[in-house]
Amino acid sequence: MGESVYELIVAGGWLMVPILLCSVAVVTIAVERYWNLRRERVVPSNLLAEVWHWLRHHEITRQKLEELRDSSPLGKILAAGLSNSEHGRDVMKDCIEEAANQVIHDLERFLAPLGTIAAVAPLLGLLGTVIGMIKVFTAIMLEGTGNAAVLAGGISEALITTAAGLAVAIPALMLHRYFERQLDGLVVDMEDQAIKLVGALHGDRLFTPDQSAADQSQVQKVNPTPRQKPGPEQGSRSEQNSRSGQQSKEPPKRPQNPQRERPQTSAPQRPNRARPANNPAAKKREV
Repeated sequence: MGESVYELIVAGGWLMVPILLCSVAVVTIAVERYWNLRRERVVPSNLLAEVWHWLRHHEITRQKLEELRDSSPLGKILAAGLSNSEHGRDVMKDCIEEAANQVIHDLERFLAPLGTIAAVAPLLGLLGTVIGMIKVFTAIMLEGTGNAAVLAGGISEALITTAAGLAVAIPALMLHRYFERQLDGLVVDMEDQAIKLVGALHGDRLFTPDQSAADQSQVQKVNPTPRQKPGPEQGSRSEQNSRSGQQSKEPPKRPQNPQRERPQTSAPQRPNRARPANNPAAKKREV
């Protein structure tokens, strides 16, 4: 089996040398990244609880900060936040972000070369294929199509380099995607632990009288004062006010129309004119 592999390498031509170097680099990077990207090494499960224990018992010293910084990548981030926690929440967050950027850069080491190998190895195989086909056509031009051994040698060189390039590129691409995904999960966990630390140290923020009126108005909008339920006295007063308001709003009622008592007046009587009895003129008129 060793002789057959050696024969394949020799038959592939000189381009098999860089392809073999790429395969060695892929194996080395995969072992190194698998060992250094372990979760227990990057994000220890009990580290934040230990730091919180130090804070509660006031056991934070310079020596313990140095030990925390050298223990793990997460410890480096937490140590950067603890060393600047007295300068306020914003300064602490900035220091944690700077330390996290450096830690992430260190964790991404060798991942870029792994992705480069995954992209370059098929191109090396394709280049070997092109060189093998050039040899085939050169042999046909010089010796014709009668020499099958020369044609077979060129074709085998082309196919061997293509297969070797793909055999190196496929595992390299899979490992690159795997380590990128694992690194993303570790970054999310470290961010979560750092946010918990900042919240534990600067979580209870109180408003002081020195703040501006605008901030206080915003706080009142966010937290409105609850309405107080009216007591018995307030309730009676409100009822009296409501009744008086209703009485003032209601129009005055007209009194019922009683039957007006009209004064009884007698019809005017015409005066009785007494006719004279002994009136000769009247007698003449009657005649």
